[in-house]
Amino acid sequence: MTLRLGVTGATGRMGGEVLAAARERENCEVVLAASRSAGDDSPGDRGIDVEPADEFAALVADREPNAVVDFTAPDAAVEYAAACADSGVAFVTGTTGFDDDRLSALDRSSEEIPLLHAPNFARGVQTLVNVVAEAVRSLPSYDVELVERHHNRKRDAPSGTANRLLAEIEAAGEFAGRTHGREGEDPREAGEIGVHALRAGDVTGEHEVAIAGNHEELRLVHRAEDRAVFARGALDAADWLAGRDPGRYDFAEVIQE
Repeated sequence: MTLRLGVTGATGRMGGEVLAAARERENCEVVLAASRSAGDDSPGDRGIDVEPADEFAALVADREPNAVVDFTAPDAAVEYAAACADSGVAFVTGTTGFDDDRLSALDRSSEEIPLLHAPNFARGVQTLVNVVAEAVRSLPSYDVELVERHHNRKRDAPSGTANRLLAEIEAAGEFAGRTHGREGEDPREAGEIGVHALRAGDVTGEHEVAIAGNHEELRLVHRAEDRAVFARGALDAADWLAGRDPGRYDFAEVIQE
């Protein structure tokens, strides 16, 4: 079956990657591309006219995509999800930086449509999420530090992927809390998790969990070398999600099949 795809944030970096990845797939037809910056004259052939975001609700009802892929910002993603819910269209979002209220808004949309939110669509990251808890449980007295590196335009810190990893770490052991960076006389406290966010240049994304003690160190590292890996994963998720029952889904379910 051909996936009829809608793309939001189509003039953004990730939106462009999604459109490029979609053109590589024979079973994918982009029927809608929307952006708050429609008409932007940035270079690159998107292969489709980009239309204004404020027309998205009408466009999604008219074009009838099977699924929409979103990489935008929290407020915009919530609005797009609600419009998809009104039209019965599956919604996949890789947007990060949601607070509790906006996550609750996504939950409300998922009562009407299948909705998948993931901070990272790289299959290797999902594998890292799967194994980090086992590593922490196996080394209960060891110190844990997390370092994430991204390009200098990334807005949220720690990254959504880092927060997902931290949640897995905290669920696997007994920790006193998180320490974000250190300055001055600030010795490490027992049971804390050190968290460090680096922003520089054009780094696509790197996450490292260091677990150290007993004169040894285990490092678990994932490095993304091209944003296309996230776009391809998001398209895999959209293809998998389209036509499913309403509810919240996880990217782990996509790669298990």
